[in-house]
Amino acid sequence: MRYICSICGYVYDEDVEKVPFSELPDDWACPMCKAPKSMFEAEGEQAAEAKEARPADVDSDMMPLSPGVLAALFSNLARGAEKQYKAKESEALGRIAEFFTFAVPSIPDADLELVRSLSEECTGSSYPAAKATASSEGDRGALRACTWAEKVERIIQVLIARYESEGEAFLDGVEVWVCSVCGFIYVGNEPPAMCPVCKVPAWKFEAVG
Repeated sequence: MRYICSICGYVYDEDVEKVPFSELPDDWACPMCKAPKSMFEAEGEQAAEAKEARPADVDSDMMPLSPGVLAALFSNLARGAEKQYKAKESEALGRIAEFFTFAVPSIPDADLELVRSLSEECTGSSYPAAKATASSEGDRGALRACTWAEKVERIIQVLIARYESEGEAFLDGVEVWVCSVCGFIYVGNEPPAMCPVCKVPAWKFEAVG
């Protein structure tokens, strides 16, 4: 049996590793993106889930998008255009992202639980609906950007869980790296040699305080 990381696509092959996936320790993590064991799916499950998000279901799932969601969406579209060497399109999409960023209202009582709920809303409904629309329109760039964004949201959820479990200790002595193309977040002494999500090289990562 093969198990696939839903973040970066790393494949754990039981026949190769000689250890059943179910027998791996609970704290085992993906060698590429550090996603926890719970983020892996048995081969075939991902394809079955993709079939459920059919374009015919889009209308019932569509909802007004907030300025924050639109800012994130256009930001990822800009990064997708950049990766395809479409500089003018990337700049235009980036300006739209900036417009919606400035339109985001401040939330004085924001806390970790709110961040988690918004992130789960994105992965539970917003991005699947956007991906279904992009697929039905045949827009491969938008589909790629939405897929990246959904994976980044999932790694954010992983980091939230780690923070709740370990506190700020898991940041001691390491850097926080953010991919400047897709927004993937990596915690470690050095950035990964290749972004687990969008596959750009390490020099595209930036250290954040």
